[in-house]
Amino acid sequence: MTTRAATQPTPDTPATRRALDMQGSLLMLVFCLALGLQQVAIKWIAADIAPIAQIAIRSLLAAVLVIAVAWARGVRLADARAVFWPGVAVGIGFSAEFCFVALGLEYTTASHMSVFLYTAPVFAALGLHFLVPGEQLRLRHWTGIAIAFAGIVLAMAPTGGGKADGPAVSSLIIGDILGTMAGMGWAATTVVVRTTALSEQRPTLTLAFQLSIAGISLLLIAAGLGHIGDIRITAPVLVSMSFQTFGIAFGVLLLWFALLRRYLASRLGVFSFLSPVFGVIFGALLLGEALTWNFVVGGVAIIAGVIIVSAPARRTAPQ
Repeated sequence: MTTRAATQPTPDTPATRRALDMQGSLLMLVFCLALGLQQVAIKWIAADIAPIAQIAIRSLLAAVLVIAVAWARGVRLADARAVFWPGVAVGIGFSAEFCFVALGLEYTTASHMSVFLYTAPVFAALGLHFLVPGEQLRLRHWTGIAIAFAGIVLAMAPTGGGKADGPAVSSLIIGDILGTMAGMGWAATTVVVRTTALSEQRPTLTLAFQLSIAGISLLLIAAGLGHIGDIRITAPVLVSMSFQTFGIAFGVLLLWFALLRRYLASRLGVFSFLSPVFGVIFGALLLGEALTWNFVVGGVAIIAGVIIVSAPARRTAPQ
Protein backbone atom coordinates (compact mmCIF):
# COMPACT_ATOMS: atom_id res chain seq x y z
CA MET A 1 0.00 0.00 0.00
CA THR A 2 1.54 3.28 -1.12
CA THR A 3 1.47 6.48 0.89
CA ARG A 4 1.17 9.97 -0.57
CA ALA A 5 3.64 12.59 0.50
CA ALA A 6 1.03 15.32 0.37
CA THR A 7 -0.29 16.91 3.53
CA GLN A 8 -3.87 16.06 2.66
CA PRO A 9 -5.53 13.15 4.49
CA THR A 10 -5.59 9.78 2.84
CA PRO A 11 -8.82 8.67 1.12
CA ASP A 12 -9.66 6.02 3.69
CA THR A 13 -9.50 7.30 7.25
CA PRO A 14 -12.21 5.35 9.10
CA ALA A 15 -11.43 7.02 12.41
CA THR A 16 -12.60 10.39 11.08
CA ARG A 17 -15.95 9.11 9.85
CA ARG A 18 -18.84 9.72 12.21
CA ALA A 19 -22.61 9.65 12.46
CA LEU A 20 -24.55 12.49 10.88
CA ASP A 21 -24.59 15.70 12.90
CA MET A 22 -26.71 18.80 12.23
CA GLN A 23 -24.34 20.15 9.59
CA GLY A 24 -24.16 16.80 7.81
CA SER A 25 -27.94 16.41 7.90
CA LEU A 26 -28.46 19.86 6.39
CA LEU A 27 -25.90 19.17 3.64
CA MET A 28 -27.59 15.83 2.89
CA LEU A 29 -30.93 17.62 2.68
CA VAL A 30 -29.42 19.97 0.08
CA PHE A 31 -28.00 16.94 -1.75
CA CYS A 32 -31.37 15.16 -1.83
CA LEU A 33 -33.27 18.28 -2.90
CA ALA A 34 -30.84 18.86 -5.77
CA LEU A 35 -31.03 15.27 -7.00
CA GLY A 36 -34.80 15.37 -6.67
CA LEU A 37 -34.82 18.36 -9.04
CA GLN A 38 -32.45 16.76 -11.55
CA GLN A 39 -34.99 14.87 -13.67
CA VAL A 40 -37.42 17.81 -13.47
CA ALA A 41 -34.71 20.18 -14.75
CA ILE A 42 -33.97 17.85 -17.68
CA LYS A 43 -37.64 17.35 -18.56
CA TRP A 44 -38.39 21.09 -18.26
CA ILE A 45 -36.26 22.03 -21.31
CA ALA A 46 -36.59 18.80 -23.30
CA ALA A 47 -38.47 20.64 -26.08
CA ASP A 48 -35.54 23.02 -26.59
CA ILE A 49 -32.62 20.63 -26.12
CA ALA A 50 -32.89 16.84 -26.12
CA PRO A 51 -32.15 15.17 -22.75
CA ILE A 52 -29.19 13.22 -24.11
CA ALA A 53 -27.63 16.45 -25.44
CA GLN A 54 -28.23 18.13 -22.08
CA ILE A 55 -26.37 15.43 -20.17
CA ALA A 56 -23.52 15.35 -22.73
CA ILE A 57 -22.94 19.11 -22.53
CA ARG A 58 -23.22 19.33 -18.75
CA SER A 59 -20.85 16.36 -18.33
CA LEU A 60 -18.16 17.91 -20.54
CA LEU A 61 -18.39 21.28 -18.81
CA ALA A 62 -18.32 19.71 -15.36
CA ALA A 63 -15.42 17.44 -16.38
CA VAL A 64 -13.25 20.50 -17.01
CA LEU A 65 -14.06 21.81 -13.53
CA VAL A 66 -13.47 18.43 -11.82
CA ILE A 67 -10.14 17.90 -13.62
CA ALA A 68 -9.03 21.34 -12.44
CA VAL A 69 -9.99 20.47 -8.86
CA ALA A 70 -8.26 17.07 -9.10
CA TRP A 71 -5.06 18.71 -10.38
CA ALA A 72 -5.16 21.30 -7.60
CA ARG A 73 -5.47 18.47 -5.05
CA GLY A 74 -2.41 16.65 -6.37
CA VAL A 75 -3.88 14.14 -8.83
CA ARG A 76 -1.54 13.69 -11.78
CA LEU A 77 -1.55 11.88 -15.13
CA ALA A 78 0.38 8.97 -13.62
CA ASP A 79 -2.52 8.39 -11.21
CA ALA A 80 -4.96 8.23 -14.13
CA ARG A 81 -2.73 5.83 -16.09
CA ALA A 82 -2.54 3.49 -13.09
CA VAL A 83 -6.32 2.96 -13.15
CA PHE A 84 -6.99 3.63 -16.82
CA TRP A 85 -9.04 0.55 -17.69
CA PRO A 86 -11.15 0.52 -14.51
CA GLY A 87 -11.68 4.24 -15.13
CA VAL A 88 -12.86 3.52 -18.67
CA ALA A 89 -15.23 0.83 -17.35
CA VAL A 90 -16.67 3.26 -14.79
CA GLY A 91 -17.05 5.88 -17.51
CA ILE A 92 -18.94 3.44 -19.73
CA GLY A 93 -21.28 2.50 -16.88
CA PHE A 94 -21.85 6.17 -16.07
CA SER A 95 -22.54 6.87 -19.76
CA ALA A 96 -25.02 4.00 -19.94
CA GLU A 97 -26.79 5.23 -16.82
CA PHE A 98 -27.40 8.71 -18.16
CA CYS A 99 -28.07 7.52 -21.70
CA PHE A 100 -30.95 5.45 -20.31
CA VAL A 101 -32.07 8.42 -18.17
CA ALA A 102 -32.10 10.69 -21.21
CA LEU A 103 -33.92 8.21 -23.43
CA GLY A 104 -36.33 7.21 -20.68
CA LEU A 105 -37.41 10.80 -20.02
CA GLU A 106 -38.70 10.93 -23.59
CA TYR A 107 -41.22 8.21 -22.67
CA THR A 108 -41.93 8.45 -18.96
CA THR A 109 -42.33 11.18 -16.38
CA ALA A 110 -39.66 12.77 -14.19
CA SER A 111 -41.46 11.30 -11.16
CA HIS A 112 -41.18 7.76 -12.49
CA MET A 113 -37.54 8.23 -13.49
CA SER A 114 -36.66 9.52 -10.02
CA VAL A 115 -37.94 6.32 -8.41
CA PHE A 116 -36.69 3.73 -10.92
CA LEU A 117 -33.19 5.23 -10.97
CA TYR A 118 -32.97 4.46 -7.25
CA THR A 119 -33.19 0.73 -7.84
CA ALA A 120 -29.38 1.03 -8.21
CA PRO A 121 -28.50 -0.03 -4.62
CA VAL A 122 -30.46 -3.26 -5.10
CA PHE A 123 -28.59 -4.16 -8.30
CA ALA A 124 -25.28 -3.15 -6.71
CA ALA A 125 -25.97 -5.44 -3.75
CA LEU A 126 -26.66 -8.32 -6.16
CA GLY A 127 -23.42 -7.71 -8.08
CA LEU A 128 -21.30 -7.41 -4.94
CA HIS A 129 -22.89 -10.60 -3.57
CA PHE A 130 -21.27 -12.66 -6.33
CA LEU A 131 -18.02 -10.72 -6.78
CA VAL A 132 -16.79 -9.48 -3.39
CA PRO A 133 -16.06 -11.74 -0.40
CA GLY A 134 -17.82 -10.52 2.71
CA GLU A 135 -20.60 -8.80 0.70
CA GLN A 136 -22.88 -11.84 0.53
CA LEU A 137 -26.58 -11.20 0.93
CA ARG A 138 -28.57 -12.50 3.88
CA LEU A 139 -32.26 -13.17 4.36
CA ARG A 140 -32.92 -9.49 5.16
CA HIS A 141 -31.27 -8.41 1.91
CA TRP A 142 -33.15 -10.94 -0.21
CA THR A 143 -36.39 -9.82 1.45
CA GLY A 144 -35.62 -6.21 0.54
CA ILE A 145 -34.81 -7.18 -3.04
CA ALA A 146 -38.08 -9.10 -3.34
CA ILE A 147 -40.05 -6.11 -2.02
CA ALA A 148 -38.24 -3.72 -4.38
CA PHE A 149 -38.86 -5.88 -7.45
CA ALA A 150 -42.50 -6.35 -6.48
CA GLY A 151 -42.69 -2.56 -6.29
CA ILE A 152 -41.19 -2.27 -9.78
CA VAL A 153 -43.78 -4.65 -11.21
CA LEU A 154 -46.63 -2.81 -9.47
CA ALA A 155 -45.38 0.66 -10.39
CA MET A 156 -45.08 -0.26 -14.08
CA ALA A 157 -48.40 -2.11 -14.23
CA PRO A 158 -51.10 -0.53 -16.44
CA THR A 159 -53.90 1.18 -14.57
CA GLY A 160 -57.32 2.30 -15.56
CA GLY A 161 -57.05 5.91 -14.52
CA GLY A 162 -55.31 9.17 -15.27
CA LYS A 163 -52.46 9.53 -17.70
CA ALA A 164 -51.92 5.82 -18.05
CA ASP A 165 -54.97 5.40 -20.36
CA GLY A 166 -54.59 4.48 -24.02
CA PRO A 167 -51.26 4.70 -25.85
CA ALA A 168 -49.59 6.41 -22.87
CA VAL A 169 -49.48 3.07 -21.04
CA SER A 170 -46.94 1.53 -23.42
CA SER A 171 -44.92 4.75 -23.44
CA LEU A 172 -44.72 4.85 -19.64
CA ILE A 173 -43.68 1.20 -19.46
CA ILE A 174 -40.88 1.73 -21.99
CA GLY A 175 -39.63 4.74 -20.04
CA ASP A 176 -39.85 2.90 -16.73
CA ILE A 177 -37.84 -0.03 -18.13
CA LEU A 178 -35.20 2.44 -19.34
CA GLY A 179 -35.20 3.99 -15.86
CA THR A 180 -34.57 0.58 -14.32
CA MET A 181 -31.73 0.01 -16.81
CA ALA A 182 -30.29 3.38 -15.73
CA GLY A 183 -30.30 2.05 -12.17
CA MET A 184 -28.39 -1.01 -13.42
CA GLY A 185 -25.82 1.29 -15.05
CA TRP A 186 -25.37 3.20 -11.80
CA ALA A 187 -25.00 -0.08 -9.92
CA ALA A 188 -22.36 -1.28 -12.42
CA THR A 189 -20.18 1.75 -11.66
CA THR A 190 -20.47 1.01 -7.94
CA VAL A 191 -19.38 -2.60 -8.46
CA VAL A 192 -16.43 -1.58 -10.66
CA VAL A 193 -15.21 0.98 -8.13
CA ARG A 194 -15.60 -1.53 -5.29
CA THR A 195 -13.77 -4.36 -7.07
CA THR A 196 -10.84 -2.49 -8.70
CA ALA A 197 -7.94 -0.23 -7.78
CA LEU A 198 -10.29 2.76 -8.07
CA SER A 199 -11.40 2.01 -4.52
CA GLU A 200 -8.01 3.34 -3.34
CA GLN A 201 -8.00 6.43 -5.57
CA ARG A 202 -9.26 9.91 -4.87
CA PRO A 203 -12.94 10.46 -5.74
CA THR A 204 -12.09 13.39 -8.03
CA LEU A 205 -10.14 11.04 -10.30
CA THR A 206 -13.05 8.61 -10.55
CA LEU A 207 -15.48 11.44 -11.22
CA ALA A 208 -13.16 12.87 -13.89
CA PHE A 209 -13.23 9.52 -15.73
CA GLN A 210 -17.02 9.32 -15.39
CA LEU A 211 -17.76 12.82 -16.65
CA SER A 212 -15.18 12.86 -19.46
CA ILE A 213 -16.17 9.54 -21.01
CA ALA A 214 -19.90 10.20 -20.53
CA GLY A 215 -19.62 13.67 -22.07
CA ILE A 216 -17.74 12.48 -25.16
CA SER A 217 -19.80 9.33 -25.78
CA LEU A 218 -23.18 10.97 -25.18
CA LEU A 219 -22.22 13.93 -27.37
CA LEU A 220 -21.42 11.51 -30.21
CA ILE A 221 -24.75 9.73 -29.69
CA ALA A 222 -26.64 13.04 -29.59
CA ALA A 223 -24.90 14.16 -32.81
CA GLY A 224 -25.73 10.84 -34.48
CA LEU A 225 -29.39 11.25 -33.54
CA GLY A 226 -29.41 14.80 -34.93
CA HIS A 227 -30.09 16.41 -31.56
CA ILE A 228 -27.19 18.90 -31.60
CA GLY A 229 -28.58 20.89 -34.51
CA ASP A 230 -31.99 21.12 -32.82
CA ILE A 231 -30.77 23.03 -29.78
CA ARG A 232 -32.58 26.29 -29.04
CA ILE A 233 -31.03 28.70 -26.56
CA THR A 234 -33.75 30.10 -24.31
CA ALA A 235 -33.84 31.53 -20.79
CA PRO A 236 -35.11 28.22 -19.30
CA VAL A 237 -32.31 26.37 -21.13
CA LEU A 238 -29.65 28.64 -19.62
CA VAL A 239 -31.16 28.29 -16.14
CA SER A 240 -31.55 24.51 -16.32
CA MET A 241 -28.14 23.85 -17.88
CA SER A 242 -26.41 26.10 -15.32
CA PHE A 243 -28.13 24.19 -12.52
CA GLN A 244 -27.30 20.81 -14.06
CA THR A 245 -23.65 21.68 -14.71
CA PHE A 246 -22.67 23.56 -11.57
CA GLY A 247 -25.33 22.23 -9.21
CA ILE A 248 -25.51 18.53 -10.16
CA ALA A 249 -22.59 17.26 -12.27
CA PHE A 250 -20.00 19.32 -10.38
CA GLY A 251 -21.30 20.56 -7.04
CA VAL A 252 -23.59 17.75 -5.85
CA LEU A 253 -21.28 14.91 -6.83
CA LEU A 254 -18.27 16.52 -5.16
CA LEU A 255 -20.44 17.23 -2.12
CA TRP A 256 -21.37 13.54 -1.98
CA PHE A 257 -17.72 12.47 -2.08
CA ALA A 258 -16.83 15.02 0.61
CA LEU A 259 -19.62 13.70 2.84
CA LEU A 260 -18.45 10.12 2.28
CA ARG A 261 -15.02 11.08 3.64
CA ARG A 262 -16.50 12.67 6.77
CA TYR A 263 -19.58 10.62 7.70
CA LEU A 264 -20.56 6.96 7.89
CA ALA A 265 -21.65 5.74 4.45
CA SER A 266 -24.54 3.70 5.89
CA ARG A 267 -26.10 6.82 7.46
CA LEU A 268 -25.70 8.79 4.23
CA GLY A 269 -27.17 5.95 2.17
CA VAL A 270 -30.38 5.78 4.18
CA PHE A 271 -30.74 9.59 4.16
CA SER A 272 -30.28 9.69 0.36
CA PHE A 273 -33.58 7.87 -0.18
CA LEU A 274 -35.27 11.23 0.27
CA SER A 275 -34.09 12.05 -3.28
CA PRO A 276 -36.71 9.99 -5.18
CA VAL A 277 -39.38 11.25 -2.78
CA PHE A 278 -38.44 14.84 -3.63
CA GLY A 279 -38.30 13.87 -7.31
CA VAL A 280 -41.89 12.65 -7.24
CA ILE A 281 -43.06 15.75 -5.33
CA PHE A 282 -41.26 18.17 -7.68
CA GLY A 283 -42.52 16.33 -10.75
CA ALA A 284 -46.11 16.64 -9.55
CA LEU A 285 -45.82 20.26 -8.37
CA LEU A 286 -43.61 21.80 -11.08
CA LEU A 287 -44.50 19.72 -14.15
CA GLY A 288 -48.08 18.79 -13.26
CA GLU A 289 -47.37 15.08 -13.57
CA ALA A 290 -50.25 12.85 -12.54
CA LEU A 291 -49.59 10.11 -10.00
CA THR A 292 -51.50 6.83 -10.28
CA TRP A 293 -52.26 4.75 -7.20
CA ASN A 294 -50.17 1.79 -8.39
CA PHE A 295 -47.14 4.00 -9.00
CA VAL A 296 -47.40 5.59 -5.54
CA VAL A 297 -47.74 2.20 -3.80
CA GLY A 298 -45.08 0.61 -6.00
CA GLY A 299 -42.73 3.55 -5.46
CA VAL A 300 -43.08 3.24 -1.70
CA ALA A 301 -42.32 -0.50 -1.98
CA ILE A 302 -39.21 0.20 -4.10
CA ILE A 303 -37.86 2.73 -1.60
CA ALA A 304 -38.69 0.43 1.34
CA GLY A 305 -36.91 -2.48 -0.35
CA VAL A 306 -33.83 -0.39 -1.10
CA ILE A 307 -33.69 0.83 2.52
CA ILE A 308 -33.90 -2.77 3.77
CA VAL A 309 -31.04 -3.81 1.45
CA SER A 310 -28.84 -0.81 2.25
CA ALA A 311 -29.45 -0.36 5.98
CA PRO A 312 -26.47 -1.35 8.16
CA ALA A 313 -26.62 -4.62 10.05
CA ARG A 314 -27.30 -4.39 13.77
CA ARG A 315 -24.28 -4.85 15.96
CA THR A 316 -24.54 -7.42 18.72
CA ALA A 317 -21.20 -6.54 20.34
CA PRO A 318 -20.86 -3.45 22.52
CA GLN A 319 -19.39 -0.34 20.89
